[in-house]
Amino acid sequence: HGEANLVEKLLNSELCQSQSSQPFWVLDAGCGTGRMSIELARRGFEIVGVDLDEVMLAQARNKAPQLDWRLGDLSTINLGKSFDALVMAGNVMIYLTPGTEAATVANLAGQLNPGGLLIAAFELTAPSWSKLTLDTYDQMSAAAGLTLVARWSTWDQAPWQPGDRYAVSVHRKQVEGSK
Repeated sequence: HGEANLVEKLLNSELCQSQSSQPFWVLDAGCGTGRMSIELARRGFEIVGVDLDEVMLAQARNKAPQLDWRLGDLSTINLGKSFDALVMAGNVMIYLTPGTEAATVANLAGQLNPGGLLIAAFELTAPSWSKLTLDTYDQMSAAAGLTLVARWSTWDQAPWQPGDRYAVSVHRKQVEGSK
């Protein structure tokens, strides 16, 4: 549960400046069959899982019917609440519909509490249809009001270096009145 371990650690660290009261709310964006959502819920977090694949969501619902599973496109879905953390594990960013990456980051950032974290991990040797680079991702995040606060090459926080094939990036939404 490397992803869940890091999400829990980050939410309980100084990197997360969300002012909401616990339990923390986490959006598992691109939740698939719910593996990470179920583990985070077991640890006491409030979870919403969203995916575009109804077959995967059906598996998640069968495993954990008590959790909030939603079918939707990450670039347009409005969940009607805000989150302390948004997690896009499992290469979600490089498997989005080409051309929706910036809209997805902006839409999700709009549903993040001030001081909350967007945690995304993806391969940097992306499939041929994805043109996403770290620089492009960071620019999309900045345009959505997010600031890069940490980056590693693994979920276990191995230091990231140029040339690495994978990146776990943590961006924070600005707290109103701060710079």
